[in-house]
Amino acid sequence: MAKKSYYDILGVKNDASEKEIRRAFRRLARKYHPDVNPGDSEAADKFKEINEAYQVLSDVEERKRYDPNGRDWRFPEAFQGNRGPLTWRFETRHFSPETDLGYESGPFDDLLSSFVRGRRRGPFGGAFEGRRHPDVEHPIEVSLKEAYEGTTRVIEFLETRLCQSCGGKGGPCSQCGGSGQVQTPRRLEVKVPPGVKTGCRIRVNPGKGDVIGDDPWSIYLVITVPPHEQFRRKEDNLYVEVSVPLLDAILGGEAQVNTLKGRVSLKIPPSTQNGRTFRLKGQGMPVLGKSDKGDLYATVKVVLPSDLTDEESSLFRQLKELRKKRGVES
Repeated sequence: MAKKSYYDILGVKNDASEKEIRRAFRRLARKYHPDVNPGDSEAADKFKEINEAYQVLSDVEERKRYDPNGRDWRFPEAFQGNRGPLTWRFETRHFSPETDLGYESGPFDDLLSSFVRGRRRGPFGGAFEGRRHPDVEHPIEVSLKEAYEGTTRVIEFLETRLCQSCGGKGGPCSQCGGSGQVQTPRRLEVKVPPGVKTGCRIRVNPGKGDVIGDDPWSIYLVITVPPHEQFRRKEDNLYVEVSVPLLDAILGGEAQVNTLKGRVSLKIPPSTQNGRTFRLKGQGMPVLGKSDKGDLYATVKVVLPSDLTDEESSLFRQLKELRKKRGVES
């Protein structure tokens, strides 16, 4: 049975635009990605097939080579008759890229590595087993307000690519120094979702996944949220103090409570004690990845009056006497 074309794998026409190819890949990747299907070997194989098709069709030059040759696009000369003896070079993870067992590399190196490891390599690239782009961790500090609303950052990191000078083979090479790969500075705008907290690792897909190999690689934003001068956070709940004048605490009234999105009114019932806590439902932090929110707990801090006039002091003395006659000490 003939193998499906890369266009069929992605479900696009042969004249599909880059945007259509990218859209098709993202739709299928969301369905078959190993993180979405843990332990499902069929989904993992499907994802590898989708990824292979995307890596070829999303590259203008590789797509030009693929279109006239189909799935044999990397080695068309191998199917056009015998052109002389083939020579081989074998490498394993136990040998450095410079190790050569006395053979020269030929056009079937990549074909062999594809069969043995199921890993894509660039045309005539070296057979480096297990090489992949390393995941990148990038520390991000956001304020509590930014953690509440979500924010963006522009980060800089080093992207690892196969050396174009030596084709990723390594050895004597002035560009990569023999490693077979080079690092290029890259800037990327990333989104920090609402609800993050210190210690969160937010996964970001920077785009094309096979800078070194077919395995997807990601940037992880490592979040730090410094303490806030007014709010205390515990998981998705916030805690804050609210100042209440003595007379409002005694007679009842209304207080304004600060939240991360503005002020809200809080009804203070009569005889509210100092230190009493009120729960304001849904006024806390967003729950990461959900539409829910935590709560805000407002603790009353009774504020005693100052600069009393003689008349005001006299009224408080009268109140004290009245309470004393009733046998109430406080």
